[in-house]
Amino acid sequence: MFFKKDSLSSSTYDYMIVGLGNPGKKYEFTRHNTGFLCVDLYAELHGFKIDRLKFKSLIGETKINGKRCLFLKPQTFMNLSGEAVRDAAAFYKIPPERIIVIFDDISLDVGKMRIRRKGSDGGHNGIKNIIYHLSSDLFPRIKIGIGAKPHPDYDLADWVMTPFSKEDLKSLREVCENAGDALELMVDSKIEEAMSRFSR
Repeated sequence: MFFKKDSLSSSTYDYMIVGLGNPGKKYEFTRHNTGFLCVDLYAELHGFKIDRLKFKSLIGETKINGKRCLFLKPQTFMNLSGEAVRDAAAFYKIPPERIIVIFDDISLDVGKMRIRRKGSDGGHNGIKNIIYHLSSDLFPRIKIGIGAKPHPDYDLADWVMTPFSKEDLKSLREVCENAGDALELMVDSKIEEAMSRFSR
């Protein structure tokens, strides 16, 4: 066919999975890019790509337990992530309760994760912007530990932009694999099971 229908513009989705981070090679393996790293690993392990530009994001799609899922990596930089999430959610009419956000958390050690059904931004600017643009904090989230600042005087903005060590990257890969397993439970409406198994 000369005019192939664009599946991503005509589809409806059961869930949207958002990984937070900053675009560009220099940020690729920094702590603030944990959400990007997690969704990229999930895509790699499950044979799909998140590489099409739409809604100020790189997007991709797959099915998880029979549910159609849109994956989103906002390219707006972290503090404006909500613009991309809002645009995609509005276009596909996806309610906040079916938007799962994966992001970094300085209150958790590297290798730890925590799942929440909803909640405040916890001081995370990306989450704050998503709450603002969705006018809701009712979206589930998977928080991945990146470790606290090495000492109180260390600038937080500098800390989240530091790269992971090789040792930390090994721990991060393991926890991101677990996050993928948790994600599959959450998409299957088993968030309580995901919380009990993977929040630690």
